Amino acid sequence: MTEIFDPRLFASVFITLFVIMDPPGTVPIFLGLTGAMTRKQRNRAAWQAVTVALGVIVSFAVFGQSILSYMHISLAALQASGGLLLLLIAMELLTGKMEEQQASPNAKVNVALVPLGTPLLAGPGAIVATMVFVKQADGTVGDWTAICLAIVAVHVSLYLAMRFANVIHRVLKDSGTILVTRIAGLLLAAIAVQLIADAVTAFVQQA
Repeated sequence: MTEIFDPRLFASVFITLFVIMDPPGTVPIFLGLTGAMTRKQRNRAAWQAVTVALGVIVSFAVFGQSILSYMHISLAALQASGGLLLLLIAMELLTGKMEEQQASPNAKVNVALVPLGTPLLAGPGAIVATMVFVKQADGTVGDWTAICLAIVAVHVSLYLAMRFANVIHRVLKDSGTILVTRIAGLLLAAIAVQLIADAVTAFVQQA
């Protein structure tokens, strides 16, 4: 069975990525970033965000180590840069600037691509974790099948969480969504600081 599919590796990859990418935790951030969108636009944004995240994860799983080696970039540097970017996004959520950008009729930035698709969903943690699993895999068909199916399963969970965010939006109303957005911004800021702290620790250990 393990020659075709390794259930233990599947469970390990799925649980790890599920915890890092946190489908339930993306709902308030998704609502905050898409608060000014219609239901149809929000559903399209969910699909686009998951597609972008899947593309980024798969790209780094296949080519990530080669790209970082070629550009002389360490995993710690990738983690630190992602943390700084997430911190900027958290500040916009906390101050309400993200809602102002979404409400602007001249806004040309598609938040489904950036920052939702990456680095919120396909962030440094998920990228690094995926690269580690690929590096530790034996290269057998069973390992690759397990890793691929686990990645797809996590992204299906992400899509379902955001797809039904409309139900949550109808329950919370606009004022409740704003409140949840501020809380999500605070939590996102904490995650960003932790990413930066972990990166600094890795830099110190490498020195």
